[in-house]
Amino acid sequence: MSNANGRQLPTGWASATLQEIGAINPRLDGRVFHDDLDVAFVPMAAVDVEHGGVNRPETRSYSSVKKGYTPFFPGDVIVAKITPCMENGKVAVVPELVGDVGFGSTEFHVIRPSTGIDARWISHFLWQSSVRHSAWRAMTGGVGQLRVPKKFLQVLSLPITGTAEQCRILEKIEELLSDLDAGVAALERVKRNLKRFRASVLKAAVEGKLTEAWRAEHPDGEPASELLARILKERRRNWEADQLATYKAKGKTPPRDWKQKYKEPVLPESSGLARLPDRWCWATLDQLGRLDRGRSRHRPRNAAHLYGGPHPFIQTGDVRAADQYIRSHKQTYSELGLAQSRLWPEETLCITIAANIAETAILSYQACFPDSVVGVVFDDELVSVRYMEMFIRTVRDRIEAYAPATAQKNINNEVLRNLCVALPPRQEQAEIVAEVESRLSVAAFAERTIASGMMRSTRLRQCILKRAFEGKLVPQDPNDEPASVLLNRIRADRAANGVRPRKKTVGPRRRGRSKSRG
Repeated sequence: MSNANGRQLPTGWASATLQEIGAINPRLDGRVFHDDLDVAFVPMAAVDVEHGGVNRPETRSYSSVKKGYTPFFPGDVIVAKITPCMENGKVAVVPELVGDVGFGSTEFHVIRPSTGIDARWISHFLWQSSVRHSAWRAMTGGVGQLRVPKKFLQVLSLPITGTAEQCRILEKIEELLSDLDAGVAALERVKRNLKRFRASVLKAAVEGKLTEAWRAEHPDGEPASELLARILKERRRNWEADQLATYKAKGKTPPRDWKQKYKEPVLPESSGLARLPDRWCWATLDQLGRLDRGRSRHRPRNAAHLYGGPHPFIQTGDVRAADQYIRSHKQTYSELGLAQSRLWPEETLCITIAANIAETAILSYQACFPDSVVGVVFDDELVSVRYMEMFIRTVRDRIEAYAPATAQKNINNEVLRNLCVALPPRQEQAEIVAEVESRLSVAAFAERTIASGMMRSTRLRQCILKRAFEGKLVPQDPNDEPASVLLNRIRADRAANGVRPRKKTVGPRRRGRSKSRG
């Protein structure tokens, strides 16, 4: 016999629709419950993704949930019908509940299996990616509110075997998935450990611990205090050259006191700063680089003519997604867009100052960016931009603490100008970068291996389910009751119990779509 997809079913199996082997969204007889009864409440967030568990259901009074929520009993299958919860595999067998009854989001469909059909047989079938894809294609509704209609479940065909073989297959599925889940949990632990490893490497780097041996072997290099003096001298010289060029371009003679207009960078506040390694010193970000906000007076939604040109436009999401260097972008500026912005040079350090504060990345090409991003330009011969990017990652929490506790967190330029930076000698900056990149390359390789393992586990999970419903997971027993006998018994039981016809609505139908709850 073949199933609905034309595949040959094993001997003794049969194909049936969900409505033939269970009730879809059955009604609740509320007359058997009193208003003060404590019952379980299961919001959508309490259902695990692809694991079939219900986490920490709430306890509420029956009176507070009897109207406007979806009822179910232990042993029922609940399945999310709204996007993206359905695609994510929010399907669960309802466990034992407070009050022996539960209520949940209106975005659940409920399937109550008939006697002889294990609820796990239905839930595992619905977890298959092929079934979820079919459900997605059958969705109806508006954008962002697409839902799987009840009719899809009613006519959904699935393979059925006898109760005994269902149990053997389900035991094997859960044994294999348990082993798989243990492996995934181990990968997740390693992933968390790698995150801590990355943080510890960066912390050790900016404290000088990674280069202790290097300093011992190079005791005579230029100290950071002298490097800082050179940086400040070069900053002043460049400013004076720019001013003279401006006066010349305007055909003007510089006034006698023009050099006094130079604004000295912010000095570091020395109190409370940690002791640094020998030949290091504290400096402010304002002393080390030229710092300014990006420019973008318009956004795409109200100035589309400024976008879609040849000039890269970096957004906060591009900074957040980058792995130290920004190598791609989603938005561009036209020539008109560039006219109300500016191009920042390659090797500019980008720091976000709104929403996700102090995310950092370095430009790998010239680009514009909005005023939610601050750019810092360093003299590469004196300051390593890669070292600076690493340092700011280690003090992100400190920077974020300056943001006001509002819905839209942000900081101003002064917070970054006053940021104290542990400055090593220039040669040691390069050594620190090399040491960090060597260690983090190992972590990056491990993370790629973990990601590959996660993908394999997802494919293996689907392979296990596919083989289970093809009858290839456990040996068959010729003595098992065939599915046809089980289905005949279900039909007879349902006929004997009768099906209460749905009462017709009296009066005009209520128009409009009710809002989901839970």
